[in-house]
Amino acid sequence: MTHSDDQHTDSPAIALLKEVGAETVKHSGGTLLTHLLRVEALLAAWGARPALRTAALCHAFYGTDGLPLVLLELSERARLAEAIGAEAEELVYFYASCDRKASYPGLAAADGEAVTFRDRFTGEEFTPTPRQRRDFAELTVANELDLARVNESFRERNGAGLLDLFTRWAPLLSEAARREVTAVLG
Repeated sequence: MTHSDDQHTDSPAIALLKEVGAETVKHSGGTLLTHLLRVEALLAAWGARPALRTAALCHAFYGTDGLPLVLLELSERARLAEAIGAEAEELVYFYASCDRKASYPGLAAADGEAVTFRDRFTGEEFTPTPRQRRDFAELTVANELDLARVNESFRERNGAGLLDLFTRWAPLLSEAARREVTAVLG
């Protein structure tokens, strides 16, 4: 899936991404900005709501458990919120804050079961809402599927593990996301 930033030319999010250098950072399949645009486009194709699509476009601002690159410090959260809105910024923070080792295993527990999410920035553990869990799962799947699509060695190294994880997360995923998991990972 290719994507251009033409539809985003006036976007404060794109302006901020360019300001902090996302279009010059090398990343699988091109630059970090092209990756972010592809992830956002994938979520749009799945019918995700605007705040989640915007969070996808900006999901790398605070770094992640898998990508230590930080485009904005946490002390600048208000700056990102001003550019993309409070709901989208909260989703970006939630995504970036995930301690994957502690949080991934139980994310898809049935509603009512204990789900522990650990914030890697604060060490706090809490139970995310069902919507937070679904948003997090959709964004994670879109991000990882984009990497698997454009980077064969990533897919060979991580594909089986991701397929297992995303199969367990299936109750959290949209039908479109589940179909894409099967198409990309088997």
